Amino acid sequence: MRAITKTGLSRGRLLLWARYSASSVVATVVSQLAFALCYWFGTAAIVATVVAWFAGAVPNYVLNRRYTWGRSGQKLPYTIIVIGSAVTAAVVTSVTDHLVQPVSSHAVKTLLVTGSYLATYAVLFIVKFVLFDRLVFAKPAAAPVEARTPVTT
Repeated sequence: MRAITKTGLSRGRLLLWARYSASSVVATVVSQLAFALCYWFGTAAIVATVVAWFAGAVPNYVLNRRYTWGRSGQKLPYTIIVIGSAVTAAVVTSVTDHLVQPVSSHAVKTLLVTGSYLATYAVLFIVKFVLFDRLVFAKPAAAPVEARTPVTT
């Protein structure tokens, strides 16, 4: 029997959420650093997004697969979700980059565009958790147990 917290979540679900959060923090730090460095040194926002996505995708997949869910997931849904996230981030950062062009300070531009990259993934954090949990790393449904009738002799 699972212990249920006051919020109605089992301890297992809370542990899963904590592990997912920790994995996401690692991937976010790696990805954010890659994006900020690329953009600072003059890489176009869309290219910086792709580089940052690759930099964060590897630790994110490994940590989610092994540490968070502890099993292999379906690769096609995982790929669709993370590529969809990357495309969303590329659109947001490209639009932000376009909007901040009148700003004269390169440091401020970098901060704003990098912030839009982080904000995109902050919003997608919960969406990705639900999709990973329900689609990618979902446990297979247990086979129904047929009612057994006692044998009388």
